[in-house]
Amino acid sequence: MHHFSYRDGALFAEDVDLRRIADEVGTPVYVYSSATIERHYRLYAQAMTRAAGGGKAHVFYAMKANGNLGVLKTLAALGAGADTVSEGEVRKALAAGFPPERIVFSGVGKSESELRFAVEAGIYQVNIETESELDLLSRVAAALGKRQEAVFRVNPDIGAGGHAKITTGSSENKFGVSFEEVGRLYARAANLPGVRMMGLALHIGSQIRETDSFEAAYAKMAALVDDLRTEGHRVERLDLGGGLGIPYDIPKEFDHGPGLIDAYADMVARVTAGLEVELGFEPGRLIVGNAGILMTRVLHLNPRPTKQFLVVDAAMNDLVRPAMYEAYHEIWPVAEPHAGTPEVAYDVVGPICESGDTFTTGRVLPALKPGDLIAFMTAGAYGASMASTYNQRLLVPEVLVKGADYAVTRPRQTFEELLGTDRAPPWLA
Repeated sequence: MHHFSYRDGALFAEDVDLRRIADEVGTPVYVYSSATIERHYRLYAQAMTRAAGGGKAHVFYAMKANGNLGVLKTLAALGAGADTVSEGEVRKALAAGFPPERIVFSGVGKSESELRFAVEAGIYQVNIETESELDLLSRVAAALGKRQEAVFRVNPDIGAGGHAKITTGSSENKFGVSFEEVGRLYARAANLPGVRMMGLALHIGSQIRETDSFEAAYAKMAALVDDLRTEGHRVERLDLGGGLGIPYDIPKEFDHGPGLIDAYADMVARVTAGLEVELGFEPGRLIVGNAGILMTRVLHLNPRPTKQFLVVDAAMNDLVRPAMYEAYHEIWPVAEPHAGTPEVAYDVVGPICESGDTFTTGRVLPALKPGDLIAFMTAGAYGASMASTYNQRLLVPEVLVKGADYAVTRPRQTFEELLGTDRAPPWLA
């Protein structure tokens, strides 16, 4: 379920009229629903607890999906952990109230300074992805007089995902250590002074809407756990990653029930039965994707003999997914269309000087005019977090709604902020 619906002729986020936000904050603007975030997290966490049976289940929210401070604080207050992939994300997780013992540090290219910060902070777990990272982590932690708890992220050579660019579990992808190398590396790690190996991790991709590929990968990992234990190694944790997908083609009366989540949990319970490990999960898009929209205003109509361009004030720098992944987003007018409103096939485009700045082509929508507001739905994940200042455009504001209230959790960037960090070389100053 998301909490965006029409009432009294206008689109609301929970109990807030989106026209009010447009008037008071301006457009483009990201709007997130607290109720949706809370509901999706609770559904997922409860299902994973059932999947773990009598064991522990840890849910680490994947911050890369949406790092808005209001979103993070909402999840930290619910007891979530944080899955981070940079020092910046570790720092922001701590600032948002995630205790270090609920923070995981993933990523294929961690630097020495990043690892030092994570170890000093006392985080729960480092997901090691290369042999050289294993050695570096051990040196860094030993120099600090610590032994950092860690797991090996394994590449199971089973990739899946909604697009080739978000498939991460194939041997052709850069992520994780080779399945065939885990035994040797586990043995090496046992003799290193700065690490304490606790288990294994994997993540095969994102936006996966079926459980078969997960099951195949998890079955390989369960067998690997048994093999490592037979060799005398301690394996107490199994981090199963994230990647469970969400619907982007949502109807107006949408209720994202727990069906796929429950099917996934049942599969996890079946595959991990008897392993006696602590299970870890790293959902991101599943928690926040349907909880956010990008609201934008129509600037111009540009008719052509064969098509009609609808130019809006949002652009690919604000929401890059359509340009980068050919991604689909539902488009809802903020003013509810009247019965009998004529429909037009639009190419919806932004102001950036690239033909790639196109959100959709030939999309049939109620007839629109300059000044009208529309919402790109399901924009809560990988929207604002992937935004840029391309064409020297300002980063847009982000708003978090709770009931009848809203707060601007990231103000619109100013031109002074945009230009303030630029430095000319001394010979041109």
